[in-house]
Amino acid sequence: MPRLPGNNPLVSARGKQLCSLREINALEPEEKERLYREFLPPRLLSLLAVNNETLRTNDGGGVEFIAPAGLGFTRISARRNREDRDPLFFLEISDTDYHQIELSFCIITDPDAPRFQVDLDSAGKDNWFASLGRNIPQELRSMRAGLFPNQVRRGMRLFKVFFPLFERFVDRLGVDMIMAEPLTYDNAIRYEKYGFDYLTGRTLMGSINEGFRPGGKLFERLDGSTPFRMPGMERTVRGRSWAIHDGVLDEPWDGVRIYKSVGDSAGVNTFPEREEEEFS
Repeated sequence: MPRLPGNNPLVSARGKQLCSLREINALEPEEKERLYREFLPPRLLSLLAVNNETLRTNDGGGVEFIAPAGLGFTRISARRNREDRDPLFFLEISDTDYHQIELSFCIITDPDAPRFQVDLDSAGKDNWFASLGRNIPQELRSMRAGLFPNQVRRGMRLFKVFFPLFERFVDRLGVDMIMAEPLTYDNAIRYEKYGFDYLTGRTLMGSINEGFRPGGKLFERLDGSTPFRMPGMERTVRGRSWAIHDGVLDEPWDGVRIYKSVGDSAGVNTFPEREEEEFS
């Protein structure tokens, strides 16, 4: 049963209580899309200028749902028009084997902002979040423009609107836990602000904070040897994240798993001394 005040169980048009994405995906397209739009921020739909009924635009843009029947997996993307290279909104979620919801990806970008090709290698091929090679010149431009690692454009600051809506949706399914895997240090810190705790990686986050304090080994490695390791970067989430992206750790960023109990905030803060900065 739902845990959040004022929340009701999610039911189909036929009155069947729905408890998973798989069950939603078994419905007719119009009904499952109606249910999934519950957690789409109203501002997103306004920016897209979509038809309120079809969620499409006249020039081929709008919201696209991929929610295959028989699978507990859903992908939602939204573009203003078919020519847009990057979606304004991109989400992947899935059921887990333990009646949880996995928040795999949530990317929100400003389509009018300058684009940085940090997602492409020197040959113009997708580098899969820099795992297949980095584009240093583009990363430098991106960092100097105030972006975080792997951001191709600045964000829209819509996650703070999206996530409470998504949590209420998960609660309506009777699911009490949201799982995620932050791909970067700044993502982990961002999720902390929304009440997540660590399934794995809490020790790593603590050691990172200790290492970046004055006298720590990571602090000492901010020696100006690369533009991503400049003194002073230890004071901000953005600076630390770029240094980690540059390989300042003794180990690769990997294996960090986080979770949020619906309706609860873990109150975790692994970087309490950080300077305030906007997360885009």
